[in-house]
Amino acid sequence: MAMQSVEPLSLRPREAAKALGISVRTLWSLSAPRGPIPCLRLGGGKRKSVLYPMLELRAWLSQQTSAAKGGAV
Repeated sequence: MAMQSVEPLSLRPREAAKALGISVRTLWSLSAPRGPIPCLRLGGGKRKSVLYPMLELRAWLSQQTSAAKGGAV
């Protein structure tokens, strides 16, 4: 039985930065609380994880592209 590849629902910070073509530092500054890049913070304390949902990242990037081309945000 062949193993099927599953597309991830979200990316970790390093993966999200690479996918967006920006540095991890830039990603962190843009995804700080109330920053424009959508992220999900799970857990608490030192065990907190930050995930970037693929669908929301794609929607955000599409909005940025429209705005850059002079479209409405």
